[in-house]
Amino acid sequence: MENKIRECVRREKVLAWLEKYKEETKCEGVVLGISGGKDSTVVAMLAKKVWGDNVVGVMMPNGTQADISDSIEIVETLGLRHCTVNLADAFSALCAEIEKKSSLEISRQAKTNIPPRMRMTTLYAIAQTLGYRVIGTGNASEAFIGWTTKWGDGAYDLNPIAGLTCTEVMALGASLAKEFGLDEKFARKAPSDGLTGRTDEDNFGFTYAELDNYILNGECESDEVREKIERMHKLSAHKRKMPEKFGVD
Repeated sequence: MENKIRECVRREKVLAWLEKYKEETKCEGVVLGISGGKDSTVVAMLAKKVWGDNVVGVMMPNGTQADISDSIEIVETLGLRHCTVNLADAFSALCAEIEKKSSLEISRQAKTNIPPRMRMTTLYAIAQTLGYRVIGTGNASEAFIGWTTKWGDGAYDLNPIAGLTCTEVMALGASLAKEFGLDEKFARKAPSDGLTGRTDEDNFGFTYAELDNYILNGECESDEVREKIERMHKLSAHKRKMPEKFGVD
């Protein structure tokens, strides 16, 4: 699958959507997490073009982050206001308190999802203090298979790449990077889980190109890959819906 972007989500239309949101909601600025990955990099560039100096990038490592230098290079090249909030102490204290008071040993998967939820709490604390909004950085490919944390990176006020697949985000990022003088590698960086050193594709058992081809065209050359994608999509359906509420339409 070629790394192209659909006409309906080209850069001019994404920027026009953001400008409309800014005007209609009187949004004075935005706050986003800067992970050093392609998604947050692309959103940071889009936000910079629309909100200028009223963009705050927040780096939120949980202890030591091997590629934190990438995040720093990104915010400095883009000229973003930024800060670093290390979650390590708060994360350890929270886990210890939960285990102490509940008499439960927090599962590995549950521990994996705590930092993303703490990051969102951090972003909202900063955004509310400034009178800004939290801008999301998750793409359509991740959402389709549930590769996101509910009420963590899946929570935000607006998201300009929510409808773009991974390959489309990379294509958009390559265009923006040239304009900002940012190394294009940041717009094409292979997503990883940040825990094991494995890429997302290693964890999936299929590539983003295969996933995006299935999402956009309904095509998949491998029956095994198709089954994996459809299973992940089905099991993660609850992440793409608002909570069920009795008596509320």
